[in-house]
Amino acid sequence: MSSSSSRRRKASVAGIGYTNAVYFPSSKIYQGATPGMMNYKCINHVYYAFASLGPDGTVFLGDEWADTQSPCDGVNGGIGSLMHLKQANPHLSVVISVGGGNTSAKFPIVAASAALRDNFARSARGLVEASGFDGIDIMWEFPGDLQEGADFVDLLTTVRLHMPEDQFLLTAALPCGVPILQNIDIAMATMLVDYVNLMAYDFSGPWDPRSGHHAQLYTMDKASTSGDTGVSYLIGHGCPSQKILLGIPLYGRSFLGVSGPGHRHKGCGGEDGTFEYNMLPRRNTKETVDKRVCAASCAGGDGGFVTYDNPETVKMKGAYCKQKKLGGLFYWTGPADSTDRHRSLIATGFKALHSS
Repeated sequence: MSSSSSRRRKASVAGIGYTNAVYFPSSKIYQGATPGMMNYKCINHVYYAFASLGPDGTVFLGDEWADTQSPCDGVNGGIGSLMHLKQANPHLSVVISVGGGNTSAKFPIVAASAALRDNFARSARGLVEASGFDGIDIMWEFPGDLQEGADFVDLLTTVRLHMPEDQFLLTAALPCGVPILQNIDIAMATMLVDYVNLMAYDFSGPWDPRSGHHAQLYTMDKASTSGDTGVSYLIGHGCPSQKILLGIPLYGRSFLGVSGPGHRHKGCGGEDGTFEYNMLPRRNTKETVDKRVCAASCAGGDGGFVTYDNPETVKMKGAYCKQKKLGGLFYWTGPADSTDRHRSLIATGFKALHSS
């Protein structure tokens, strides 16, 4: 049995049968957030985002000051804080996430070259071992055609050669959209990773002419995308269900001038069209839940129609994970969660996964 498998087996014996994972972006440190502010009684996996990618394939820290020098929970840097937390919480795995939107143009170049893939894998292992991480998460947004999909699998293969599964965790973030997933040999890719972080959000936004729920679990029509669409595609194309972590957004998307989904909107409110979850529902609005599609929203106030997840929808998504025998949930991003334990989505998800 690999150490990653034995890790999961030990976690299950300890009563943590499902993964409840959180992304912590280093950029949040500039806003006063630290890894120590999160509740590790209900988190067993942290993705630290992001490491950067050079044109030669080199993986390196994305923000040296925030990562290793900023005063953070009594130590230096976000990474120092997480390593300290890992010592205090033996159940905790900490993985460095490589990529994000700023590297979307670099991944296709690196993944297309055997030499650059090798450099990527070697430098990723070096960074992991130097910093004390348990492995890497690859967030390439996203392989855009069949060739890039094949190169993505080749990149995962090379990383596994240098970072064997008995020593390191390897995960990858993928969207729910079938047009992207069709570019990838899912069975081959998921054989190489420990988890697929399924980004079950951003289905609708200011880029669309009409308002829509952005993190719905189900759709009312076959043409739309949902969390279930992505899960069904992955499982149907050879991904073991227990390797899927269903993504929960800790933010809402805003559509001005409308009171629900399906309407032509007048732009968006908030910051770049979003409100962090701990700022929802907006003042003087009523929070509602559409149980048919599993989506929460509020309407009115400065955000217009804001679509997001709340404790009720996260309970439903946790139950869905158990029904489908998924690996668990992940959240983007941890610092945006509510400090009210009754509103915390991370705590709600953990309880939903582990309730009998």
